[in-house]
Amino acid sequence: MAKIITHDLNLWYSGFQALKSVCVSLQEKKITAIIGPSGCGKSTLLRVFNRMNDLVEGVRMEGRVLIDGKDILDQKTDLVELRKNVGMVFQRPNPFPLSIFENVVFGLRIHGLKQTKENLYEAVEQSLRSVLLWDELKDRLRASALSLSLEQKQRLCIARLIAVKSDLLLMDEPCSTLDPQATARIEELMRELKDKYTIVIVTHNMQQAARVSDDTGFMLLGELVEFGKTESVFTSPQDKRTEEYITGRYG
Repeated sequence: MAKIITHDLNLWYSGFQALKSVCVSLQEKKITAIIGPSGCGKSTLLRVFNRMNDLVEGVRMEGRVLIDGKDILDQKTDLVELRKNVGMVFQRPNPFPLSIFENVVFGLRIHGLKQTKENLYEAVEQSLRSVLLWDELKDRLRASALSLSLEQKQRLCIARLIAVKSDLLLMDEPCSTLDPQATARIEELMRELKDKYTIVIVTHNMQQAARVSDDTGFMLLGELVEFGKTESVFTSPQDKRTEEYITGRYG
Protein backbone atom coordinates (compact mmCIF):
# COMPACT_ATOMS: atom_id res chain seq x y z
CA MET A 1 0.00 0.00 0.00
CA ALA A 2 1.38 3.41 -0.98
CA LYS A 3 2.20 5.83 1.84
CA ILE A 4 3.51 8.64 -0.38
CA ILE A 5 2.66 9.35 -4.02
CA THR A 6 4.05 12.25 -6.04
CA HIS A 7 2.59 13.38 -9.37
CA ASP A 8 4.72 15.59 -11.67
CA LEU A 9 6.46 17.22 -8.72
CA ASN A 10 8.57 20.24 -9.69
CA LEU A 11 10.40 22.54 -7.29
CA TRP A 12 12.33 25.75 -7.88
CA TYR A 13 14.63 27.73 -5.58
CA SER A 14 14.07 31.15 -7.15
CA GLY A 15 15.22 30.52 -10.75
CA PHE A 16 16.92 27.16 -10.16
CA GLN A 17 14.86 24.02 -10.76
CA ALA A 18 15.87 21.46 -8.12
CA LEU A 19 13.21 18.80 -8.83
CA LYS A 20 11.95 17.91 -12.30
CA SER A 21 8.64 16.09 -12.81
CA VAL A 22 9.22 13.55 -10.04
CA CYS A 23 6.62 10.77 -10.07
CA VAL A 24 7.04 8.04 -7.46
CA SER A 25 5.08 5.80 -5.10
CA LEU A 26 6.65 4.91 -1.74
CA GLN A 27 5.27 1.93 0.10
CA GLU A 28 3.99 1.85 3.66
CA LYS A 29 6.14 0.15 6.32
CA LYS A 30 9.11 -0.19 3.99
CA ILE A 31 12.51 1.44 3.95
CA THR A 32 13.06 3.50 0.80
CA ALA A 33 16.56 4.79 0.00
CA ILE A 34 17.22 7.80 -2.22
CA ILE A 35 20.73 7.79 -3.69
CA GLY A 36 22.64 10.00 -6.09
CA PRO A 37 25.58 12.42 -6.26
CA SER A 38 25.74 15.63 -4.23
CA GLY A 39 23.34 18.32 -5.41
CA CYS A 40 21.06 15.93 -7.29
CA GLY A 41 17.91 16.80 -5.30
CA LYS A 42 17.83 13.95 -2.77
CA SER A 43 17.47 16.08 0.35
CA THR A 44 15.17 18.53 -1.42
CA LEU A 45 12.80 15.66 -2.26
CA LEU A 46 12.96 14.39 1.32
CA ARG A 47 12.10 17.84 2.70
CA VAL A 48 9.08 18.09 0.42
CA PHE A 49 7.39 15.37 2.47
CA ASN A 50 7.18 17.56 5.57
CA ARG A 51 7.19 20.90 3.74
CA MET A 52 10.53 21.97 5.25
CA ASN A 53 11.42 23.61 1.93
CA ASP A 54 8.72 26.18 2.69
CA LEU A 55 11.23 27.78 5.07
CA VAL A 56 13.53 28.65 2.15
CA GLU A 57 12.91 32.07 0.60
CA GLY A 58 11.84 31.95 -3.04
CA VAL A 59 10.84 28.27 -3.12
CA ARG A 60 8.01 27.32 -5.48
CA MET A 61 6.38 23.93 -6.10
CA GLU A 62 4.05 22.45 -8.68
CA GLY A 63 2.40 19.03 -8.85
CA ARG A 64 0.85 16.87 -6.17
CA VAL A 65 2.26 15.07 -3.12
CA LEU A 66 -0.15 12.66 -1.46
CA ILE A 67 0.50 11.26 2.00
CA ASP A 68 -2.19 8.82 3.11
CA GLY A 69 -4.25 10.11 0.20
CA LYS A 70 -4.14 13.79 1.22
CA ASP A 71 -2.37 16.38 -0.94
CA ILE A 72 0.08 18.04 1.46
CA LEU A 73 0.76 20.86 -1.04
CA ASP A 74 -2.80 22.07 -0.58
CA GLN A 75 -2.88 25.58 0.95
CA LYS A 76 -5.20 24.31 3.70
CA THR A 77 -2.63 21.81 4.99
CA ASP A 78 -1.93 22.21 8.72
CA LEU A 79 1.88 22.29 8.71
CA VAL A 80 2.16 21.78 12.48
CA GLU A 81 0.09 18.61 12.24
CA LEU A 82 1.97 17.49 9.13
CA ARG A 83 5.35 17.85 10.82
CA LYS A 84 4.07 16.00 13.88
CA ASN A 85 3.13 13.03 11.71
CA VAL A 86 6.14 13.25 9.40
CA GLY A 87 9.27 13.41 11.55
CA MET A 88 12.80 14.14 10.40
CA VAL A 89 16.24 13.01 11.54
CA PHE A 90 19.16 15.08 10.29
CA GLN A 91 22.79 14.37 9.38
CA ARG A 92 24.08 15.50 12.73
CA PRO A 93 22.03 14.57 15.80
CA ASN A 94 20.35 17.67 17.19
CA PRO A 95 19.12 16.98 20.74
CA PHE A 96 17.94 20.04 22.65
CA PRO A 97 20.14 21.34 25.52
CA LEU A 98 17.73 19.77 27.98
CA SER A 99 17.54 16.53 29.95
CA ILE A 100 17.02 13.21 28.20
CA PHE A 101 13.50 13.10 29.65
CA GLU A 102 12.62 16.62 28.45
CA ASN A 103 13.98 15.88 24.97
CA VAL A 104 11.62 12.94 24.55
CA VAL A 105 8.55 14.78 25.88
CA PHE A 106 9.32 18.08 24.13
CA GLY A 107 6.94 17.43 21.24
CA LEU A 108 4.25 16.13 23.57
CA ARG A 109 4.39 19.37 25.56
CA ILE A 110 4.34 21.52 22.41
CA HIS A 111 1.29 19.71 21.04
CA GLY A 112 -0.47 19.54 24.42
CA LEU A 113 -0.44 15.74 24.54
CA LYS A 114 -0.14 13.41 27.56
CA GLN A 115 0.38 16.12 30.14
CA THR A 116 0.10 14.06 33.35
CA LYS A 117 3.36 13.02 34.94
CA GLU A 118 2.47 9.34 34.69
CA ASN A 119 1.57 9.61 31.00
CA LEU A 120 4.73 11.50 30.16
CA TYR A 121 6.91 8.96 31.96
CA GLU A 122 5.12 6.12 30.16
CA ALA A 123 5.71 7.84 26.81
CA VAL A 124 9.40 8.29 27.60
CA GLU A 125 9.81 4.63 28.52
CA GLN A 126 7.96 3.40 25.44
CA SER A 127 9.86 5.70 23.11
CA LEU A 128 13.28 4.86 24.54
CA ARG A 129 12.45 1.17 24.44
CA SER A 130 11.52 1.54 20.76
CA VAL A 131 15.02 2.78 19.98
CA LEU A 132 16.72 0.33 22.37
CA LEU A 133 17.92 3.04 24.78
CA TRP A 134 15.78 2.38 27.85
CA ASP A 135 18.12 -0.03 29.61
CA GLU A 136 21.08 2.32 29.00
CA LEU A 137 19.37 5.53 30.08
CA LYS A 138 16.57 4.67 32.53
CA ASP A 139 18.72 5.77 35.49
CA ARG A 140 19.97 8.91 33.70
CA LEU A 141 16.74 10.53 32.52
CA ARG A 142 17.58 13.84 34.23
CA ALA A 143 21.07 13.98 32.73
CA SER A 144 21.74 16.35 29.83
CA ALA A 145 21.07 14.89 26.41
CA LEU A 146 24.25 16.64 25.26
CA SER A 147 26.29 14.21 27.39
CA LEU A 148 25.32 11.23 25.21
CA SER A 149 27.43 9.63 22.50
CA LEU A 150 26.69 10.54 18.87
CA GLU A 151 24.90 7.25 18.33
CA GLN A 152 22.80 7.68 21.48
CA LYS A 153 21.93 11.25 20.41
CA GLN A 154 20.72 10.01 17.03
CA ARG A 155 18.61 7.30 18.68
CA LEU A 156 17.23 9.92 21.07
CA CYS A 157 16.21 12.12 18.13
CA ILE A 158 14.34 9.16 16.65
CA ALA A 159 12.69 8.50 20.04
CA ARG A 160 11.54 12.14 20.09
CA LEU A 161 9.63 11.51 16.85
CA ILE A 162 8.16 8.23 18.04
CA ALA A 163 6.84 9.93 21.21
CA VAL A 164 4.52 12.20 19.17
CA LYS A 165 3.37 9.24 17.05
CA SER A 166 5.15 10.18 13.83
CA ASP A 167 4.45 7.24 11.53
CA LEU A 168 6.60 8.47 8.66
CA LEU A 169 10.30 8.91 9.46
CA LEU A 170 12.54 10.92 7.13
CA MET A 171 16.28 10.37 7.62
CA ASP A 172 18.77 12.67 5.90
CA GLU A 173 22.19 10.98 6.00
CA PRO A 174 21.52 9.74 9.58
CA CYS A 175 24.82 7.86 9.86
CA SER A 176 27.20 10.30 8.19
CA THR A 177 28.78 11.37 11.50
CA LEU A 178 28.88 7.89 13.04
CA ASP A 179 31.65 5.30 13.13
CA PRO A 180 31.09 1.90 11.42
CA GLN A 181 29.94 0.14 14.61
CA ALA A 182 27.43 2.85 15.48
CA THR A 183 26.27 2.93 11.85
CA ALA A 184 25.59 -0.82 11.96
CA ARG A 185 23.50 -0.41 15.12
CA ILE A 186 21.44 2.44 13.63
CA GLU A 187 20.87 0.35 10.50
CA GLU A 188 19.67 -2.54 12.63
CA LEU A 189 17.34 -0.14 14.45
CA MET A 190 15.89 0.98 11.11
CA ARG A 191 15.15 -2.61 10.17
CA GLU A 192 13.37 -3.15 13.48
CA LEU A 193 11.35 0.08 13.20
CA LYS A 194 9.99 -0.64 9.71
CA ASP A 195 7.46 -3.09 11.20
CA LYS A 196 5.62 -0.04 12.54
CA TYR A 197 6.94 2.94 10.56
CA THR A 198 7.51 4.01 6.97
CA ILE A 199 11.12 5.15 6.57
CA VAL A 200 12.67 7.23 3.78
CA ILE A 201 16.44 7.59 3.95
CA VAL A 202 18.74 9.80 1.89
CA THR A 203 22.28 8.44 1.76
CA HIS A 204 25.52 8.89 -0.17
CA ASN A 205 26.50 5.41 1.04
CA MET A 206 25.36 2.97 -1.62
CA GLN A 207 26.38 0.00 0.52
CA GLN A 208 24.07 1.29 3.24
CA ALA A 209 21.20 1.64 0.78
CA ALA A 210 21.79 -1.92 -0.41
CA ARG A 211 21.88 -3.24 3.17
CA VAL A 212 18.83 -1.59 4.70
CA SER A 213 16.33 -0.58 2.02
CA ASP A 214 13.50 -2.43 0.34
CA ASP A 215 13.21 0.05 -2.54
CA THR A 216 15.75 2.49 -4.01
CA GLY A 217 15.47 5.59 -6.14
CA PHE A 218 18.42 7.07 -8.06
CA MET A 219 18.38 10.81 -8.63
CA LEU A 220 20.46 12.90 -10.99
CA LEU A 221 20.19 16.66 -11.68
CA GLY A 222 16.75 16.86 -10.07
CA GLU A 223 15.33 13.92 -12.01
CA LEU A 224 14.29 10.59 -10.53
CA VAL A 225 16.13 8.48 -13.08
CA GLU A 226 15.16 5.06 -11.77
CA PHE A 227 13.09 3.57 -8.98
CA GLY A 228 12.45 -0.02 -7.99
CA LYS A 229 13.27 -2.91 -5.71
CA THR A 230 16.71 -2.35 -4.22
CA GLU A 231 18.14 -5.64 -5.42
CA SER A 232 17.01 -4.95 -8.99
CA VAL A 233 18.32 -1.38 -9.03
CA PHE A 234 21.74 -2.53 -7.83
CA THR A 235 22.09 -5.76 -9.83
CA SER A 236 20.22 -5.00 -13.05
CA PRO A 237 19.60 -1.25 -13.43
CA GLN A 238 17.41 -0.31 -16.39
CA ASP A 239 19.01 3.08 -17.07
CA LYS A 240 22.62 3.43 -18.16
CA ARG A 241 23.08 6.46 -15.89
CA THR A 242 22.11 4.35 -12.86
CA GLU A 243 24.58 1.66 -13.86
CA GLU A 244 27.37 4.20 -14.32
CA TYR A 245 26.73 5.73 -10.91
CA ILE A 246 26.50 2.41 -9.08
CA THR A 247 29.68 1.09 -10.72
CA GLY A 248 31.55 4.27 -9.76
CA ARG A 249 32.09 5.67 -13.23
CA TYR A 250 30.93 9.07 -12.02
CA GLY A 251 29.51 10.79 -8.95
